Amino acid sequence: MGRQSVLAAGPLDVLGPIGPLFREGSTDVLSDEELLDHFLRDRSAGPWLFGVCRRIAVRARADDLRRKARERRAPRCDPTHAKGSPRLPKTPGGRPGPSCMRSSIAVEGGRPMTRRMIVAIAVALFSIFAATSRGEGRGAAPDDVPEVLVSAFVPPALFRDDLGPYRSPLLRNDGKLVRDAGDWRRRREEILATWHGFMGAWPLLIERPRVEVLGVERRDRFEQRRVRVEVARSRTMDGYLLVPDREGKGKGEGKCPAVLVVYYEPETAIGRGKAGRDFAVHLAGRGFVVLSLGIPPDQITPGQGGYPEIQPLSYLAYVAANAYEALAGMPDVDADRVGVMGHSYGGKWAMFASCLYEKFACGVWSDPGIIFDESRPNVNYWEPWYLGWEPGRTRPRGVLTPESPRMGAYKKLVEAGHDLHELHALMAPRPFLVSGGSEDPPERWRALNHAAAVDRLVGRDHGVAMTNRPGHDPTEESNEQIYRFLEYVLKPAGRARER
Repeated sequence: MGRQSVLAAGPLDVLGPIGPLFREGSTDVLSDEELLDHFLRDRSAGPWLFGVCRRIAVRARADDLRRKARERRAPRCDPTHAKGSPRLPKTPGGRPGPSCMRSSIAVEGGRPMTRRMIVAIAVALFSIFAATSRGEGRGAAPDDVPEVLVSAFVPPALFRDDLGPYRSPLLRNDGKLVRDAGDWRRRREEILATWHGFMGAWPLLIERPRVEVLGVERRDRFEQRRVRVEVARSRTMDGYLLVPDREGKGKGEGKCPAVLVVYYEPETAIGRGKAGRDFAVHLAGRGFVVLSLGIPPDQITPGQGGYPEIQPLSYLAYVAANAYEALAGMPDVDADRVGVMGHSYGGKWAMFASCLYEKFACGVWSDPGIIFDESRPNVNYWEPWYLGWEPGRTRPRGVLTPESPRMGAYKKLVEAGHDLHELHALMAPRPFLVSGGSEDPPERWRALNHAAAVDRLVGRDHGVAMTNRPGHDPTEESNEQIYRFLEYVLKPAGRARER
């Protein structure tokens, strides 16, 4: 076919937006970032398929180098034959030498055929993937998911293939692609180092945080203890520890899962605050040990009053990490089944805690604003009590304006092109639920699809879930979804119950 590539044939049309990559004239080597972007945008094939294709490419390149080495050692074609094909060295049988035959076959129009072979294989692999990914199995939630969560693990059709404007967390800082689970562990450390570099490094964690019981109250199906927890060096936080009845089990027998609930203060979660936010009471009634902690974020002043010089939201995640250690050290708690949840500001706190501290088994983030979104006044990560603290400077509270611009770590993160989807990726393979309301509508799946891609790379499917409601306030339905999610993730023995 001469210069006309067989790859320009009709079957390429089924490849959708990546088809042009494989046509004649488009076979130049693309960067990892360009190829990854195209692959991810069509049925989220990205990491697995791209890794296979790259391995094929590496092997083909090695074969090509070996071929060229053999040709350098072998007799070359005679270039002195005028006006016609080069004169080829003859074998004893009078036929052209094999090295020249290999060279003439391996080159078409001055370009090695190896590249064409790689592209053809890539097309075949992608076609197989596209066919299977459109089947029923790939989009369906696992069979044991509670009925109220069946749709939560699958993005709406409108956003299923939409990755938004976000740079893939599977691309390292140097632009190279993460290709397998081992690569991801290194990339994960790179993301952590990057974010801690912007926000400030954590102090050392407390190995065995002190928990002082200040009072005990008996409530329906659980005991409520007023406690004082050591959450940082020389700093404590008052809260409530809810311990469910053991139903005849002895001390230390059959350890319970646990959940850390965070908010402005600890009373709301135990039913002494706004209706619909008594998460701790409901979870304790379902058999969870629950620790409810809270502090208003504007009370945290870095560098003063014993607070470390780190961004307040990172400090709150550090507090949660120490609270995890306090829970994990309790005799009735299973340290491998501890989650963290919160609503609104508490959702921001819970998100940073679960993403930055890997010992949390899962996270539930209720309408915090899971990405930077300056069009939403309540997704206000720019405030100095979140990520906008800057030594020696202040800004009026409220939306960003030219007179009240970005500051602190938030300014640097945004200007460097970072967003919170990078933190979401740190959850893999741990599951999390976004209980979305007015601040986190369904289009947030554009960011969550990146976390789902990382999940698949490390061997987990359906680890990212999102539910939606119209308003910001939790509803009876959204709370039931939260409780069922935590039961599903932290109480796997109960999955055999009726969905």
